[in-house]
Amino acid sequence: MLELSTSVQYVKGIGPRLAEVLGAKGIHTVDDLLHYLPFRYEDRVNPRGISELRAGEMATVIAEVRTSGLFRTRRMPIFQMTAGQGRSRLKCIWFNATYLRDRFKPGQLVALYGKVEEERGGELQLVQPQFEILGDSADEGEGGEQKAAASLEVGRIVPIYESAGQGRLTPRWFRRIIHTVLENLSPQRNDPVPTAVRNHLSLIPPLDALRQVHWPDPGESFQDLQASRTPAHIRLIFEELFFLELGLELKRREQKAQTGIAFNLDNRAREAIKKILPFHPTAAQKRVLKEIAADMEKPFPMRRLLQGDVGSGKTIVAFEAAIIAMENGYQVALMAPTEILAQQHYFSARRILENAGYRIVLLTGSVEEDRKREIRRHIAQGNAQLVIGTHALIEQKVEFAKLGLVIVDEQHRFGVMQRFKLMKKSTDEGAGNGHPRMATVANHVGTDALVRPAEENSATPGEPDVLVMTATPIPRTLALTLYGDLDISVLDEMPPGRTPIVTRRISDDRAAEVWQFVGKQVVAGHQAYVVYPVIEENEESELKAALKMHKELSKKIFPDRRVELLHGRLHPDQKEDVMRRFQKGEVDILVATTVIEVGVDVANATVMVIEHAERFGLSQLHQLRGRIGRGAAKSFCILMTGGKISEDGERRLDAMVRTTDGFQIAELDLELRGPGEFFGTRQAGMPSFQVASLIRDRQLLEAAKREAAAVLAGPTVEIPKEEIDRALRHMRTHWHKTYGLVEVG
Repeated sequence: MLELSTSVQYVKGIGPRLAEVLGAKGIHTVDDLLHYLPFRYEDRVNPRGISELRAGEMATVIAEVRTSGLFRTRRMPIFQMTAGQGRSRLKCIWFNATYLRDRFKPGQLVALYGKVEEERGGELQLVQPQFEILGDSADEGEGGEQKAAASLEVGRIVPIYESAGQGRLTPRWFRRIIHTVLENLSPQRNDPVPTAVRNHLSLIPPLDALRQVHWPDPGESFQDLQASRTPAHIRLIFEELFFLELGLELKRREQKAQTGIAFNLDNRAREAIKKILPFHPTAAQKRVLKEIAADMEKPFPMRRLLQGDVGSGKTIVAFEAAIIAMENGYQVALMAPTEILAQQHYFSARRILENAGYRIVLLTGSVEEDRKREIRRHIAQGNAQLVIGTHALIEQKVEFAKLGLVIVDEQHRFGVMQRFKLMKKSTDEGAGNGHPRMATVANHVGTDALVRPAEENSATPGEPDVLVMTATPIPRTLALTLYGDLDISVLDEMPPGRTPIVTRRISDDRAAEVWQFVGKQVVAGHQAYVVYPVIEENEESELKAALKMHKELSKKIFPDRRVELLHGRLHPDQKEDVMRRFQKGEVDILVATTVIEVGVDVANATVMVIEHAERFGLSQLHQLRGRIGRGAAKSFCILMTGGKISEDGERRLDAMVRTTDGFQIAELDLELRGPGEFFGTRQAGMPSFQVASLIRDRQLLEAAKREAAAVLAGPTVEIPKEEIDRALRHMRTHWHKTYGLVEVG
């Protein structure tokens, strides 16, 4: 008998070689194999007759291959296959499918699934259908194995799996192997999900769920199967989400058991915060600061996510939190993902905090080595109170004397492990360095400041508090999984004086009108951004390059205006110079790549033209738009498009025109791109789900979070200790790979 923990190589019909192929798909054990679910089903109980087909419907047809061949047209090669049932014929075509040249043979039995379309002459055809070759006349002599395979494929609802090993392991192969495994699986002794939880959600037993999800019972709703809403699917999805949320809830409780720093929010700290505020805070900023301050006063480490739209005032809230730590004699580290953003924070911090006497230093990779050594020495001695930098902050050479607060900005651009490394740079590294003390030393910005001493009787501090920030609004489903171990604060109000941005889309054949409008804005004393998706053109790309268009805009279209170029390949000093001159109003039009997505705040910039807007992701478009509308003047975002736009591209552009609400945009972006690519690149620490979908299974995720919290609040009469222990053992042994990195914090 097979156990769920058995390696797949010991399953009959697999062996070491095919086990390697399966391993590349993340399938290592029998349990992994059984959780490799069908991505769709085909109704072969009553497959459609060719004569019954109607245009516009999705249909499964089982027919015999009659003819096939490759035809070349001016635009592309087209492969055509004709299938038949008696005298009825059905044409199937695939575009650019030279790989099908030798795939079909006359007489083969083939299952076809696709959308029925009507040709110009009125005949019906399947375009780009999915297919599976069920056998041919030559197979009839193969005996029992062929008949067994056929019994799994005809006259029933059939599971369709993704192929593996570049097509070596077909859907048919998976059906046969999974059927064999289920026939030889040992009974499961105890259900790892507590009885009370199962009763609340009417969950069926796990092995029943696995059998039914692969081989649905007769009469099962085909619509529920396709939507993953059968009792079998719900059991497996909920189980995966439940153990993820159990792990996150456990992590939250473990954090609260750690020794942290109980900061004292006294009158001195309150007055220091009031002094640095450049404007009257919004109600949302007051509420969020109150949440953060309450966390910082507690004796266990704060782990809080601060999210808010572009321009909602996250940075000033972070500086207020920093003051609480610095007024208590502790150091603060602020880590940003790019040098440009780190420099932006550094300039802002100097403007807001330096006059109040706080010592601020900047540490990035481009700083000269001798300067780095000097900065590191000030950090280690406690002379630097606010340390702003990039990933250079987590280098082994950087030691803090008394780190009390870690702020991570645009945190989705960091891996979880990078955040973890910075959190761990607390006092135990620099215990021999003593407290920050009264000192007047010149730091690398050439200014002197008085550093307040720590209380002499303070003990070695515990884990520093952590505040992570993002201007990418995160849908609740993502927040519950990726940041389920963090408390969440939301800035949902814009500071006064922000005028709503008008967004329009326009075809690039009307570019002359756009440049005329930009010119009028510049004449009126405002500034503009022009954003391109690439720096240099290449032969394969039709995109206008920033380099080329900078030349055209500066020489031909706006020869009398100050047009500058900003992109990621410029030397950091050049970037800083361009940014500084744009901020001071010495540049009228800034031609840029997405390097300006974060970090450049110019209140006088009222126009943003985004070329080839259909090529940008939705969150990226929203981030770019957030660079304007930062002053009182009316601002305009113009989305210029060129060429054919995909269906998803149309939805992105329509959403941008329809709303400026970052959370609405984030929900649609999650739906369009999926959680793995929500942030543009796959997030380190993103849970790797086998069966659940954050988009489809939102209600089950909420239920899983509630039930996990209830289980860990036990034991109770309803949820005995034995069942809680069993659930935790299962989580640690079976689901570590799902939530493993997330537990880092």
